[in-house]
Amino acid sequence: MKSTKVKDLLNSSKTLNEVNAKGWVRAFRNNQFIALNDGSTLHNIQCVVDFENTSEETLKRITTGAAISVTGELVESKGAGQKYEIQVSKLEILGDCDAEKFPIQPKNKPSLDFLRENAHLRVRTNMFGAIMRVRSVLAFAVHNYFQEKGFVYVNTPIITGSDAEGAGEMFKVTALPFDGTPRTEDGKVNHKEDFFGKETNLTVSGQLEAETYAMALGQVYTFGPTFRAENSNTSRHLAEFWMIEPEVAFNDLNDNMDLAEDFIQYVIKYTMEKCPDDLKFLEGRLLDEEKSKPQAERSEMSLLEKLNFVLDNNFKRVSYTEAIDILRECTPNKKKKFNYIINEWGADLQSEHERYLVEKHFKCPVILFDYPANIKAFYMRLNEDGKTVRAMDILFPGIGEIVGGSQREERYDVLIEKMKVLGIEEEELWWYLDTRRFGSAVHSGFGLGFERLVLFVTGMTNIRDVIPFPRTPMNAEF
Repeated sequence: MKSTKVKDLLNSSKTLNEVNAKGWVRAFRNNQFIALNDGSTLHNIQCVVDFENTSEETLKRITTGAAISVTGELVESKGAGQKYEIQVSKLEILGDCDAEKFPIQPKNKPSLDFLRENAHLRVRTNMFGAIMRVRSVLAFAVHNYFQEKGFVYVNTPIITGSDAEGAGEMFKVTALPFDGTPRTEDGKVNHKEDFFGKETNLTVSGQLEAETYAMALGQVYTFGPTFRAENSNTSRHLAEFWMIEPEVAFNDLNDNMDLAEDFIQYVIKYTMEKCPDDLKFLEGRLLDEEKSKPQAERSEMSLLEKLNFVLDNNFKRVSYTEAIDILRECTPNKKKKFNYIINEWGADLQSEHERYLVEKHFKCPVILFDYPANIKAFYMRLNEDGKTVRAMDILFPGIGEIVGGSQREERYDVLIEKMKVLGIEEEELWWYLDTRRFGSAVHSGFGLGFERLVLFVTGMTNIRDVIPFPRTPMNAEF
């Protein structure tokens, strides 16, 4: 017979004469009670085995991690903690699991480090099952939001000849041999003999390509993998991650801020409605983690309070200049409690500064705008003062910056001048410059690192724990 998901069985409105469920054993006690989970929900369903009429050999094979199929009657549970249970009439072992060797034993409470080393099996824990279900719902919410708003989903290239960020930290793509690499007369790698006939890399952003499509389709968004060869082992960095990047023609910076705020509140609200059990579980996990920290380092808000904090508060819009004045005069700066002391206008804000503005000063999400031009990318629109650009960053509690965006520089001559100053060759971005030559218009967009969003919504503290298989320096396992 066709199997039914555990989630549907637990949500059933009535008892049923015969049901079938397939899943993995989470626990087996007293040779009678199986906790079965199939990944559809955080909760297990209890399956009661008639051990007196089940062979000893079969009972021995019911171990944590084993895949089984149970058939029986869905009845009201006599035990506490669940509404229904299955009285098993037929049990089949689909896949054995050696309890001595299976590394994911919930009773041992494996550490996050240990689970990262076993990323192929960690999703069998409640924690990672919850994280990945939340991630899936968030991804759906992203597409749902933009599709409802009439945006066109654009798949920008993963292999690119341009560096959108200008950071130079990119993975090179080549088909050239490492032994006997063809060279030019001056000893440099001869990229003309490579597969694409030029130097290419894995993309760090689909923004530039998305801009070209926005200038024809009006409003577009990308949602795909991006790569950065930054040799960083912090809890905030990945070498492979996913980016959400909308671009909208005729939107100025204020429109851009409106869009970003509305978008973030939508996807968080949607996920809270769809994943209440998973988020409640993750809130408890975060609370346990916080207990091990010194009091001064603990968050003032629980996970659900942080999420509601974003939903219930309008985002405060503050210029970079005003923010610098606030930070320069604040007590942590004057008493040198910050790791990075703010002395003058032009400083690049750190996470500690961003969190102070959100959590201590304004006590609501903050959008900073009009940053110094020399700390932002070449494509951001230069303001009339000649020293700031129409950039914006959205700051959240506990995480700092979560979104970065700007009104793009639509003026051909200004963009050319900025590229010259930064040493960016016109030939490299001739196609991008064409959008400023042929029907240019005001347009804006932003980028949101998807894993940063998942990190915030799940309350996890290490970005490696919110992507199925993290790619980091010296680690490309699985």
